Amino acid sequence: MSDADAVHTHAEEGVLTITLNRPKANAINVPTSLALYAAFARLQDDPGLRVAILTGTGRFFSAGWDLAGATEGEAIDANHGPGGFGGLTEFFSLGKPVIAAVNGLAMGGGFELALAADLMLASDTAEFALPEVKLGMVADSGGLLRLPRRLPRPLAMELLLTGRRMGAPEALRWGLLNQVTPAAELMDAARALAQQIVQAAPLAVAAVKEVISATEDQDLQSAYRTLRQGDLPVYRAMLRSHDAAEGPLAFSQKRPPRWTGR
Repeated sequence: MSDADAVHTHAEEGVLTITLNRPKANAINVPTSLALYAAFARLQDDPGLRVAILTGTGRFFSAGWDLAGATEGEAIDANHGPGGFGGLTEFFSLGKPVIAAVNGLAMGGGFELALAADLMLASDTAEFALPEVKLGMVADSGGLLRLPRRLPRPLAMELLLTGRRMGAPEALRWGLLNQVTPAAELMDAARALAQQIVQAAPLAVAAVKEVISATEDQDLQSAYRTLRQGDLPVYRAMLRSHDAAEGPLAFSQKRPPRWTGR
């Protein structure tokens, strides 16, 4: 299979489904990262798309960096393009939500790719691990940075220092996942969640992402200052938007809102 075939996309009802299909383990090299970035850029640029679902085929969600690439000359610190590893881990300006539907093993960079999503669902057989230390490396595509912000520090350190696997039930218990489902029901659950986002006002959804991104590392007082006075163009546009007037009007008239995204 060529690298061009490694990423499949399907758009329907405002949802872009992005599927990694690179047997046997959906490992990611630079061309695959670039193909994933192109899919996420399509999500960003197409006003008809509101949310993406990222998943994989087979037993793996993704095994992370393609170690075979190292033997073929791909450097450990290779440039994976404007979105970073997997096209998403450093795509900080992406204003639309991504749901990771983790169908199986999410190892190394595959776990880091899932952590870069806004929401994460997993099959009950999914497992997560950052085994880089066992390979003489560290999880520098987001694992070192995101995991201690998502889990209690002692647990994050355990996973980072030992590389042990965490099953889906444990990940759900620690709040890392939104939902765990049987494998056969995973995509239905992801699509149902995506449709709830599609039904929300697009500017409001984008404003949620913008405000949280700008304030999540601030103390509460500083976050309020950013909210009231900071450079938040999407949030400001949302406050003045047609949709902000349409929502209360539709509620009072007991009808579904008609969002325009402006």
